[in-house]
Amino acid sequence: MGRTWLGHTVLLLFVTVPLLATAYAMYTLWARMIGWTELSLFFALYLLTGVGITIGYHRMLTHRSFESSNVIRAIFLMLGSMAMQGKAIDWAANHLKHHAHADEEGDPHSPLEGLFHAHVGWLFTAPPADRERYAKKLMQDRLIVFFDQTFLLWVAVGLIIPFMIAGWHGLLWGGLVRIAVVNHVTWAVNSVCHRFGDRPFAIKDESRNNLLIGLLAFGEGWHHNHHAFPAMAYHGMNWRQFDLSAMILRMLAKLRLIWNVKMPSPDLVERRRKKKEQEQRGEASADPIPGD
Repeated sequence: MGRTWLGHTVLLLFVTVPLLATAYAMYTLWARMIGWTELSLFFALYLLTGVGITIGYHRMLTHRSFESSNVIRAIFLMLGSMAMQGKAIDWAANHLKHHAHADEEGDPHSPLEGLFHAHVGWLFTAPPADRERYAKKLMQDRLIVFFDQTFLLWVAVGLIIPFMIAGWHGLLWGGLVRIAVVNHVTWAVNSVCHRFGDRPFAIKDESRNNLLIGLLAFGEGWHHNHHAFPAMAYHGMNWRQFDLSAMILRMLAKLRLIWNVKMPSPDLVERRRKKKEQEQRGEASADPIPGD
């Protein structure tokens, strides 16, 4: 079932209002109408809601890359909801649908239909992913369902906090500008990271590793690594691939606040890397990899 005209109107406001607010915010910055309080709110909430998406919605909720207590899960789900990228279960269902049909027919946001479609156009044209098909297990988790049903409450909290601290300019920078930047950085993973970057592993889709998006999206830009090994918790696979989300998860693991952190075996990583090298040399692989 597609979206109603009301749904499309809400989406249009969701995309355009933060952008218009950002344009005005640039004027306030140029005119020196704001100070360090507003900028600090922007960076702090950009970080918090950003990891709410990268760790909470993506690695924890969608791919179950680690386990944790309900307190830790609640914190990350709250921060992810505050990012204003949609209800938790809808977000996970859309992402799992993307993995099931990556760069093929049925992919909600493949750049094969154009970069604009992959970045933001899909929000208006792609049908919502079927929750029952792609996220049925999540719908049976009471904590996840709670945050899914109270999504708008947490969006409001993410706007009220900066307003209470610094008034309208706090709401502007810590709310609307932060939402615009977090959203477009996240959407750039869908668009930029399926068109520009390197592909060190032998997989069928067009996902790529991109340094700039890796930095801006706290490790999500190592998107090709993620598609090669979807369940792994740390997307940056060496010291050159900076992954802030992985650093946070390693700290939480050391504190024993998360456990059963998933990573691919070194043997599987090496086999998939060697298969890619064979393909580049035009050699047929004599060592098929399970799941290919």
